[in-house]
Amino acid sequence: MDPSEILKSAGGVLLRRDLAAAGATEADISRAIRGGHVVRLERGLLAVPGADAELVGAGQARGLLTCASAAPHYGLWQLQPAARPHYWQSNGRRTVRCVSHRLPLTQRPRHRTLAALPDVLLHALLCLPELESLVMVECAYNRGDIEPSLLLRHLKGNRSGKARSVVSKVERGADSLLETLARVLFRGAGISTETQVWIEGVGRVDFLLEGFLIVEIDGLAFHLDARQFKKDRRRDNMAVRHGLPVLRFFYDDVVYAPESVLAQVREVLARGSLRWPQPNQPSFRGDWV
Repeated sequence: MDPSEILKSAGGVLLRRDLAAAGATEADISRAIRGGHVVRLERGLLAVPGADAELVGAGQARGLLTCASAAPHYGLWQLQPAARPHYWQSNGRRTVRCVSHRLPLTQRPRHRTLAALPDVLLHALLCLPELESLVMVECAYNRGDIEPSLLLRHLKGNRSGKARSVVSKVERGADSLLETLARVLFRGAGISTETQVWIEGVGRVDFLLEGFLIVEIDGLAFHLDARQFKKDRRRDNMAVRHGLPVLRFFYDDVVYAPESVLAQVREVLARGSLRWPQPNQPSFRGDWV
């Protein structure tokens, strides 16, 4: 079998013995190396030219890329990139300047240098701060890649209490990590928060707080579109005509200034008893999925 094709199917990096076990003969491997189709990284470790640097690092560490380091490979939401590589290692080897995970794997990985998605999420739940692991899990859940119940089955005992708490906050419906962060912020402050609410005459809104305050979370790229910008403002005008105030927040607000977001929300909610007359009160359908 073609060694380069075997390598590509396994993520681009393999031990020489694994390449042989997959059907490549020593003659095939030597010929591929001479032809430049396969690169010898170090003794016993091979890769295709241009293999992903993080996967190469995992191969050199004789481990699997996992947790925050594996998030980009699965297209998961992240608040920030991993400061140090996260590896799952079972051979006693410790790699300098890495975060080493030792939790037994729940699934056999498809690639020899990348942990399976359930294990990536379990490692994140037990390793990362609450919000960082929450956005990863919620992204996978909203795509239909994982069920929270699967994760909970592997989160037993007192040491997993924080992780179980994070999983309990996972919900369906968020379109971005910003909506996840905002929901957690509002509910953590004790504010009645409905998500993805359909309001007749206005449309679907990101949040309805305390039954009357609309909050929209604007992702920068999406809302730079001139057509969408105009549509959003017309929706805001319609909401105000229905007697529903609207607040809009951006990435920097939610991620870097959550207390300012809360202060503005509380200011408007405090005026709830002074709500404007509403002759054409719209109907709501909350927690839309």
